[in-house]
Order: sequence, then structure tokens, then C-alpha cells
Amino acid sequence: MVIPGKFEKFPMQTSSEAEKQAALNAAPFMAAAARTAPKTRGMDNIRTVVIDDPSAKQRILEKMIEIAKRENRPSFERDANSIAASPALVVVGVERNPSGLNCGFCGYPTCEALEQAKGICAFNSIDLGIATGSAVAIAGNFHIDNRVMFSIGRACLDLKFFGENVKQALGIPLSVTGKNPFFDRKS
Repeated sequence: MVIPGKFEKFPMQTSSEAEKQAALNAAPFMAAAARTAPKTRGMDNIRTVVIDDPSAKQRILEKMIEIAKRENRPSFERDANSIAASPALVVVGVERNPSGLNCGFCGYPTCEALEQAKGICAFNSIDLGIATGSAVAIAGNFHIDNRVMFSIGRACLDLKFFGENVKQALGIPLSVTGKNPFFDRKS
């Protein structure tokens, strides 16, 4: 029998606290999935960061808005507004590292020519996509709303969250709400 007024003595989480914790719990598994995703020639050039600190996230939001204004990219500000309430961001980056296959996918005849031009290997982009796909699959398995956003990745690159050698990154904001806040947004 439940006694009115005595319920507060039982330890419990509210729904919103538990949902936030679920998103925070999924983030490290997403980083693990990105790390263990298949990579070209087994070259481990994937880097991830999980951003759950409010001040770090605020720096990213501010950078996204700065880019929006500086480069006339309203989608960056729209994305910043849609991730403001996200408890965590998972950002997957890839180091610039030619595959050594001399395949020409990058537009240069050899990896050496690519290096001289300081270009980015097409397989780095492919590896980033596979790793990001693996991460969002985990979010889906945990029923965590998410969306891949290049705007978050760009802001993290500008802020040097990965250092100098990571040249491409994609961000994945997480949310547990009644409706995914990253879709059906105002343009």
C-alpha cells in the first residue's frame, strides 16, 4: 500500500533523469563501435570524443553559430539550436592518412601525389562513414534519437578538439524525448 506523502523517501529517478542517463550510457558504446568498425587495410585512424560537459558543448554551439554568421550557413545555427538540449554529443573524426593503394579515388594518380598536395585520402572518408554508421547503429539499438551532423564535426575541427592531423569529423547529438528534435526542424 502506498501512503500519500511518503513516496519521496524512496530513492528513484524521474523519467527525464533516467532518459538523460540512458543517452549518456549509450555514448561510450557508440565510441567503441566507431573504434572497432572495419577500416581500410586495418589502419586505425579513427578518433572519437564524447562531449557531455555543458561548457564544452557550449563552446561547440557558439562556434557553430559563429560559422553560420561568418560563412552565411544558416543550417549551422539551426543545428546548434537543435542540439542545445542534447545531453551528449559523440564526435567521430578520421586522421589524414593515405591508404597506400594508389587507387586514384582521391583525384590524384598516387598516394605520393596526394601527400604532396596535402589532400585527403578517399578511404579516410569511407572509414569515417563506416565508423559513424557503426556508432549510430548502437544509438538505434539503445533507442536513442540521433542524427549525423557535419556542422558539429566542423565546429570541433575548428576548435582543435582532435589536434592537427584529424581533417574530417562528424558529430552525433543524442536525445531521449517524445520526438526526435534533430528532424522536422525549421530551416
